[in-house]
Amino acid sequence: MSVPESQEGRLRQHPRERFAAPQLQVDLETVIAKLRSEPHAGERGHRQETLYRRGGYTIALFAFDRFAGLSEHKANGIVNIHVLRGCMKITAAGQVHELRAGQMLILAPGVAHAVAAEEEGEMLVTVDQERSANPREGPG
Repeated sequence: MSVPESQEGRLRQHPRERFAAPQLQVDLETVIAKLRSEPHAGERGHRQETLYRRGGYTIALFAFDRFAGLSEHKANGIVNIHVLRGCMKITAAGQVHELRAGQMLILAPGVAHAVAAEEEGEMLVTVDQERSANPREGPG
């Protein structure tokens, strides 16, 4: 069985193929198990997989080793950080938020933030650049 050219040297299916379907069901536990089974974490002790990307909308799953993290960075969109397991310290614009499983932090576009995993754990991150260009006020 030959490997498609777009798959050569890749850990995961090419995004063009992965996100092509009009509907996508994701089993987070399966993705987490797959990430945890990869032989090496990235330079900063985490693994990640983009679950969906279309236009300016991205959903990514991060699996952190204990004491791993992400250095300060910004996104040009609304960022939703949802901790699935573990404890994550998110420093955003100088304020520290300690999030545990089931808690979320929502950041406005352009807010600088960093992540530090106090324990092994996972988080789901959604970035919406499309809506950040046209925010709606009030409930809705």
